[in-house]
Amino acid sequence: MAADVKAWVEGTKEYVNDLKLEMRRVTWPNRKQVEGTTAVVIISVFVFAAYFAVVDSLLTRGVKAIMSLAK
Repeated sequence: MAADVKAWVEGTKEYVNDLKLEMRRVTWPNRKQVEGTTAVVIISVFVFAAYFAVVDSLLTRGVKAIMSLAK
């Protein structure tokens, strides 16, 4: 059991060291890039929301029309 704990501790240390090494290799975006991509995401969300609102409205009207014909 002690060997299992020791192996787990060693594995965890190796993982953390590998993680630190990998994080040093990451190229982080600058503030301007983050602001630009954030703006694109926000605009895209509103465009898709508007699209789905229109589609939902059309489908609702269509279903209501079909239901009124079925009466």
